[in-house]
Amino acid sequence: MTLTFYEFFAGGGMARAGLGAGWTCAFANDLSPKKAAAYRANWGGEELFLGDVHDVTSAMLPGRADLAWGSFPCQDLSLAGRGAGLSGARSGAFWGFWAAILALRREERAPKTLVLENVCGTLTSHGGQDFAAIGSALAEAGYRFGAMVVDAALFVPQSRPRLFILAFARDVVPPEGFVSHSPSALWHPKALVAAHARLGAEARKAWVWITAPAPRRNVATLADIVEDEPADVRWRSAPETEALLAMMAPLHRARIAAACLSGERRVGTVYKRMRIGPDGRKIQRAEARFDGIAGCLRTPAGGSSRQTLIVIDGAAVRTRLMSAREAARLMGLPDDYQLPANYNDGYRLAGDGVAAPVVRFLAEHLIEPLLGRDALALKAG
Repeated sequence: MTLTFYEFFAGGGMARAGLGAGWTCAFANDLSPKKAAAYRANWGGEELFLGDVHDVTSAMLPGRADLAWGSFPCQDLSLAGRGAGLSGARSGAFWGFWAAILALRREERAPKTLVLENVCGTLTSHGGQDFAAIGSALAEAGYRFGAMVVDAALFVPQSRPRLFILAFARDVVPPEGFVSHSPSALWHPKALVAAHARLGAEARKAWVWITAPAPRRNVATLADIVEDEPADVRWRSAPETEALLAMMAPLHRARIAAACLSGERRVGTVYKRMRIGPDGRKIQRAEARFDGIAGCLRTPAGGSSRQTLIVIDGAAVRTRLMSAREAARLMGLPDDYQLPANYNDGYRLAGDGVAAPVVRFLAEHLIEPLLGRDALALKAG
């Protein structure tokens, strides 16, 4: 027997990909027709509702799910946003999700566990008031809860720290090792500890310091996911690459030269940043890194939002944009995952998603044990 879940803000179904075959999706929703098309291409999507989360009713949500997953929009909570927080048009979609959960609660069908995923800016948005509002909502609805910050770089070659809030019904007894008496440096950074201190009294009573074992660090590198001849992006011409290198400060040009002299194949990323020049004026610089990890994927709005790859083979230096398939690999999606035909749509689908291996880690070490199930039992069921 499998566990059941609702997948709110489903996108391309990356939470579903991470949960795996031991879970059955009873309901999914997304507002984007393009993302919904990708969801259906990969999952069939008979349970998918295309529409605003505020239009979701309890009648659309069958049974009592074991889990409701909500990767609600981050635009108003991120550093790049305008600071609207949970009152913003995008991130305020959380309240549509929450209205559906409360409707289920009135019918005594509220999910046993909830997971909310978003950017770490959720912890500091509006001076911590947004995180406190989520905590108060969870506590008032009868959930105990905790939170962790997990970086996808523990599993895939992408730096992508994200906040995961895990809530569970008060009648669910946490298994041994689930709760720590104090915050852990691995999962609870200073910003999370500070956000906890700003919670209201009832929310702090409902709080638990969730913990999990340290994962085996990911052994893959950026070089492992690079396509030799991608179908949706082209390698830049030699003059175009030289123009990019000319934007680099001497330190970064020296890195490129050293990599060429090594004779080894090196794969890195290049980012464009505004820096202060020697004359005190702002100047756009290109900066390279060769640590084997890509920066956090973002939606392809232009500028530095789309990452540039740099590949060095001896004296040869080539550059191009990251392909949509490479972006999907950085999210832990298999190569048989069907991406949209359009490059921007595929890149956006990946950049807006949750890293599937992180979901699997949370499911294996936290959600499934919390529900009294383990991986072997799920496989047998």
